Amino acid sequence: MREICDRHGILLIFDEVITGFGRLGVPFAAEFFGVKPDIITCAKGLTNGSVPAGGCIVHNKIYDAFMNGPEPFIELFHGYTYSGHPLAMAAGLAALDVYREQGLFERVGQLEPYWADAVHSLKGARHVIDLRNIGLIGGVELEPRNGKAGERGLDVFKRCYDKGLMVRVTGDTIAMSPPFIIEKQQIDTIFSILSDILMVVD
Repeated sequence: MREICDRHGILLIFDEVITGFGRLGVPFAAEFFGVKPDIITCAKGLTNGSVPAGGCIVHNKIYDAFMNGPEPFIELFHGYTYSGHPLAMAAGLAALDVYREQGLFERVGQLEPYWADAVHSLKGARHVIDLRNIGLIGGVELEPRNGKAGERGLDVFKRCYDKGLMVRVTGDTIAMSPPFIIEKQQIDTIFSILSDILMVVD
């Protein structure tokens, strides 16, 4: 994709709202895959989710295009009410300190094989048609009910919630991205609950 974008003068943008800040065991998925995008969008892990914040990381050529305009004009004239909000910035700096001091990105790398095995332990479970994982992200794709796409996924989501497990659902895919401090026993609990639910859901 990098080569295709370069060939046609297209900007390559990585949406790293979920994958950014250690979710794959390294700071960004761009590093994981060895690709240098022109723009990275980020949020969530930027402040560890403690305060809403989002950001855009851009290549120097993009930064320069916005910052080196005519003298009398304000660079990148915009007026977002909460830009650079002091509380969000303090939370972001604190999150970076905690990530570094507790070695949380490295911890993700250490947990990834255990997480991957747990995700793929659902192979052959009722209604499961695909399993995906990378870093501490997992996706369990379920076969849709006939003529009712998304209904089975929502049913599993609700049953998980009733059992004290919060997952995300996108259509018929159960998506999981646990905290970096998760313990192996908690991973076992997640997939035990999911397995039990998949055995009884129609």
